Order: sequence, then structure tokens, then C-alpha cells
Amino acid sequence: MSSYEPTMTFSLSQAKDEEIRRKLKEVSDALKEKGYNPVSQIVGYILSEDPTYITTNKNARSLMRSIDRDDMLRAMVRVFLQED
Repeated sequence: MSSYEPTMTFSLSQAKDEEIRRKLKEVSDALKEKGYNPVSQIVGYILSEDPTYITTNKNARSLMRSIDRDDMLRAMVRVFLQED
């Protein structure tokens, strides 16, 4: 018998989704710290592309602007629909 280990697969979209999740969590934490409702502020930013919806606290605005909007929306829909 040979001892082969199963091949590990790595999805670039999964890695990108994790990066988006990490950045959104940091943005959310910064917004909460300043007393804002993170969901409302992030949705406002997504709909308007107006960066002033996102605080500059903890570099949140720069983090948010570093996320491609289309990628962010795809990741959110994937999570909501629980697709892999």
C-alpha cells in the first residue's frame, strides 16, 4: 500500500472572499467604535460609492476603497446563498 495524501485544492475566489471578509470586519469595527451603524454605512457606500459613508478611523476608508465593489458584492451574495 502506498501512502498518498489527498491533493489540497486552493480556490483564489475563496482567498479573495476571506480577504474581503477580513477588511469588512475591520471597517465594521472602526464604524462601531465611532458610534455608527456599520450595515447602514457600508450599504450607503456600496450604493453611492461616496467614501464619506466610511470613517477614516483606523484607516477604514482606505481599506474599504481597496476592495473592488464587484468582488465585494459577489462575495456577499455567495455567502448569503451559501455557495462554494
